[in-house]
Amino acid sequence: MKTSDARAMSVDQLDDEVLKLKKEQFNLRFQRATGQLENTSRVRVVRRDIARLKTVARQKRVGVEPKAGAGPTAAEPVRATRPRRTAKAQPPRSSRSKPSVKSRSKATQTRAKAKSKYRAQIKK
Repeated sequence: MKTSDARAMSVDQLDDEVLKLKKEQFNLRFQRATGQLENTSRVRVVRRDIARLKTVARQKRVGVEPKAGAGPTAAEPVRATRPRRTAKAQPPRSSRSKPSVKSRSKATQTRAKAKSKYRAQIKK
């Protein structure tokens, strides 16, 4: 269904059409599960038609008529996005030193001590 056709309908007609398409989507899911679905692209078309009709119905309920090819409308607020973090420049891996003992976790410190004791015993 084209958007222009949907805009010509009333809100009640749009709701009825959405209900009809949801039933069709339900039947298509069963056909796919049982292996009887021949036209697999119909699932995608129905899903998009439902979304299109819901969008038009919402716009009509709010009272906004979007312009053709326009972006988000007043009924659809644009979400604020966080600024992206940039990666900090790090020196090459070979020139970086190991983290100090204090910056290691307690478990890592314990393992490091046990390892050094073991190596000391082997050397004797």
